Amino acid sequence: MSAEKIEKKALVIYKNQPALVLDFSETGKYTIQFRVSAKTATKPAVFSTQSVREKDFIVLQNKAVSSLEKVYSYLDSDNFKEKCNCQIQEAYELLSSDSETSNSPLDFEELAFLCKSDFSPDESWAIFVLLKDSVYFNLTVAENKIEFTPRSEEDVKSLEKKAYEKEHEQEIRAEFLNRLKKKQLLPEDSKFMSDVEALALGKTDKSRTMNDLKLSQSPEKAHRLLLETGIWAITRNPYPIRWGFSMQSASQSLSSPPEEERVELSCTAWAIDNEWSTDPDDAVAFDGEYLWVHIADPASVVCPDSLIDKTARDRGCTLYLPEGASRMLSEDSLADYALGLSEKSRALSFRLKLSEDASVEECAVFKTLVNVKRLTYQKADELKDSAELKPLFDIAEKNVIRRTKAGAVQIQIPEIHISVDENKKVSIEPEIHPKSSEMIREMMLLAGEGAARFAFKEKIAFPFVSQEASSIPNDLPEGLAGQFRLRRCMRKRSVGVTPSMHCGLGLGFYSQVTSPLRRYSDLIAHEQLRAFLDNKELLDKDTMLFRISQGDAASQAARKVERKSDTHWTLVFLLQNPSWTGEAICVDKSGKIPQFFIPSIGMEMFMKPNCAVDLNQSVQVKVSKINLPDLLVDFIPA
Repeated sequence: MSAEKIEKKALVIYKNQPALVLDFSETGKYTIQFRVSAKTATKPAVFSTQSVREKDFIVLQNKAVSSLEKVYSYLDSDNFKEKCNCQIQEAYELLSSDSETSNSPLDFEELAFLCKSDFSPDESWAIFVLLKDSVYFNLTVAENKIEFTPRSEEDVKSLEKKAYEKEHEQEIRAEFLNRLKKKQLLPEDSKFMSDVEALALGKTDKSRTMNDLKLSQSPEKAHRLLLETGIWAITRNPYPIRWGFSMQSASQSLSSPPEEERVELSCTAWAIDNEWSTDPDDAVAFDGEYLWVHIADPASVVCPDSLIDKTARDRGCTLYLPEGASRMLSEDSLADYALGLSEKSRALSFRLKLSEDASVEECAVFKTLVNVKRLTYQKADELKDSAELKPLFDIAEKNVIRRTKAGAVQIQIPEIHISVDENKKVSIEPEIHPKSSEMIREMMLLAGEGAARFAFKEKIAFPFVSQEASSIPNDLPEGLAGQFRLRRCMRKRSVGVTPSMHCGLGLGFYSQVTSPLRRYSDLIAHEQLRAFLDNKELLDKDTMLFRISQGDAASQAARKVERKSDTHWTLVFLLQNPSWTGEAICVDKSGKIPQFFIPSIGMEMFMKPNCAVDLNQSVQVKVSKINLPDLLVDFIPA
């Protein structure tokens, strides 16, 4: 609006409050008056003037008003507000009934006139505020122009509901808490339980609802309340999120493998894994002279300290849960980097020259292009005497003998595989370890030993894995009880940049390098090896130590989440199968209460049997009580 058209004492909006135009100067500025403090019982209102540009205010009413005191007085009148609000509702209903006007914007004067045909300039501000705050119209201001657009009926109802809930918040919450105490929640009560869910998931350490109920504010107590009220089903697994892990795989895609010189090998390699494996990252072959262990090569595109590298470091490893995997690297990386999914696979390959007893005499590392064929463990067992696989089984057998002579400890405790289908039905099956799985284990150990020796020889800062010797008693019990006693004797492994004996494996040098798609320590080892091969700058020992310690800490946390998740789903399995009974084997009697192991569900527990039991003696048991939030279960003799 041009200067000559703005009347003196016209009402404008300046910094979201009403102001009067007092004068206009030749410099193009307006003198306006506005309130700086409101009237109180003891003090009058205080007004001030200021020189401003036209773009600094919006003209609300281009007619002279009596005074700002009069303008404000209408908002202090309950009678005026009540009557005007009714008129605003009537105007909305009139506009909404006409399809041509229901979505059309109106300027302020048009709408104000429709609401109150005889409105005076002094009433403009009060009408504007009531329109702005109403549920019926949406305010927009563009290019110093005010417009109101009628809202949809759905939006009006939603806003009316929110306004009612705000006005009656205490009353509504009291009714909700009363229903909660009785465990008789309504479907719409779930929104009031969001703070309880946040506590159960470890996103906060405080819950208003738990406090109102005078319940201790712990994730376990919150979990229990969510189960008791039916907000959560027993199949809700809170542990990944509670420990800060994403249920989704890494999102950033790896770029396509680079075009680079690779050694093309003619000898077929075998990727041998479980039937359900979807991320094969190793393959093995023997060419008559050398043992070849080929490993997936994502480090060809993952640069140290890149976003993908940092994300992998924060995750530590792929998180394997009964309900699915949350991968350290993106799902779509498998197509380019997993082995055996295409006719030729790119790999980082370890060529090992072995002595007669399968000890590593020499290790060389190459970037290769390999023909990989996939086999399941079952199929590999059937082919173990074939010309292609028999040399691998023979090497593995020799390596076991060599490591055993060096003090290797192999603990054999039955394992299980837990799976959850799309209907959240839990299945538990015994984990079978075919001969071929043991063979692959030895191949991976040889690759780890060879890589560690190679890195040490070439002075490459590397993630070496070690383990101190354990004090193993001479009087170990036989059977499963002896295996549990042996497990308690084992020392914790450590990862560092200085090689040392891994007594548990019976190896003088060892590093994990065979799962760069799944373990960060393996990925960073590959990054170092590729940097060496490409004559690029290597990470120094301090940087390497810092990064592997970060990755190892995240990996250990992931293992805890996996264990807790496995226990959670095992208890869900028992809840889904209330008539379950199983065999429990006594593995320790040194305490006041004997310790048992249940192979069929992989659980350890303490129980007083009906009669005296010997070590390795079995008894039938059934479930007495399950505490899902605390991951506790009591068994009694069946």
